[in-house]
Amino acid sequence: MINLKIDPEFQSQIPPLTDDEFKQLEENILKEGKLLSPLIVWNNTLVDGHNRYAILQKHPEIYFSTMPLPFESREEVLAWICKNQLGRRNLTPEQKKFLMGKQYSSEKRTEAFRGNQHTAKKSGSVQSEHNQKPMKTCERIAQENHSSASSVRRAEYYAHGVDVADELSPGFRDRFFREELHIPDYLLENLGKAKPEEQAEIFKE
Repeated sequence: MINLKIDPEFQSQIPPLTDDEFKQLEENILKEGKLLSPLIVWNNTLVDGHNRYAILQKHPEIYFSTMPLPFESREEVLAWICKNQLGRRNLTPEQKKFLMGKQYSSEKRTEAFRGNQHTAKKSGSVQSEHNQKPMKTCERIAQENHSSASSVRRAEYYAHGVDVADELSPGFRDRFFREELHIPDYLLENLGKAKPEEQAEIFKE
């Protein structure tokens, strides 16, 4: 049994399974006797397959394989996780909006890092070209998810609001995505836009 590292931030991007979904996944794996798809890893850190890995911990006799992917940064990993989840699961509107927002935020930071690397070597013309990239990224993510660019921008605030709420009240994120809590979108967007000193008051609301 390979001991893979679990990164809490990577894991938190993945919408939680219900108890019934987890039980069904476990039954399917036990029936097959192996994992049909490899676990995705980056430098021995688990990127995709957290639920399957949890089942493997309970059943070490199950055969599995891993597939390393050559990400350059944590932001690339986060963007990949969000895009992968958006493409393959039945998501609630809340989960989809969160993942779109996180993907957009992660890709923007990745591009900013690359832009800074280029501008250290080249002229300022590259920077002006880079300034246009976030909008292009926004439009691409919107197109991939049959949404609008403005919706993706709002989703970034929304996702940040969910993260802030989880920091103020640990466990909020999971409860919210399990639909135990019902919070209007605009309140989470406002929380995501708020200054740090305003967040606690908005969270109370």
